[in-house]
Amino acid sequence: MEDRAGFISRFVASHGYIIIHIQHTGTDSTLWEGKAGHPWDVIRATHIPRSATLQRFKDVPFALSKLPSLDIAEAMDLTRIGMSGHSFGAMTTQVMAGQRRGYGRRQYSLYEPQFKAGIVYSPVPFGKKKNHAPEDFYGGIKIPLLMMTGTDDASPVENFGYQDRLEVFNHSSGHDQHLLILNDGDHMVYSGSRGKLEANPKRASHENIIKILSLAFWDAYLKSDKDAKTWLSHEGVKNWLGSEGVYQFKK
Repeated sequence: MEDRAGFISRFVASHGYIIIHIQHTGTDSTLWEGKAGHPWDVIRATHIPRSATLQRFKDVPFALSKLPSLDIAEAMDLTRIGMSGHSFGAMTTQVMAGQRRGYGRRQYSLYEPQFKAGIVYSPVPFGKKKNHAPEDFYGGIKIPLLMMTGTDDASPVENFGYQDRLEVFNHSSGHDQHLLILNDGDHMVYSGSRGKLEANPKRASHENIIKILSLAFWDAYLKSDKDAKTWLSHEGVKNWLGSEGVYQFKK
């Protein structure tokens, strides 16, 4: 079990939510741990086979199927489940939310209907479109999503910047789509660890924004909190953020 995004999980859990972290063996930190060089360079040089990516996706419904057998099952409301993830985990969340994969007649969906909403930290744009429009992929998204990125959120593996991440939000057909763009926010702010990146002077304020927005989103879409939803979908978040970032909502 990894402690990725632990600061988010601990905060949300302190407000009554049960958090399950899924370990995706083969596409987790074992890709770079114990290897010489900068982790991002190691990842760039590592070939992740399609089978490993598909296995990562299959881990999610498998984990869901095991929830009723956990010791804490009686404390969980399995009718109100959300999913979140960062980077590769963000892409996994997008796919579970209905984002399609593949091309032409072989295009497919792994949409998982048990999830009622999702948070995507550093959304991942679909790569080569191969004569497809963006809507052919993101048009499959079916649930409310909160997508978070930042103006310094460049991909550590592929050559794209935060503007490319915005296409997930711009072309998603799911209802109630939310987007946060943190000014000077980088790729690692969601992980709770800087790794080998230089310190970000805005880390504390960014982490606070991420925690508050994450909790408000879950309250709105898993607890049906009308006040939280109003705050998110009207001018509340924009006024609260001030100069720290940009917030968009589309219904």
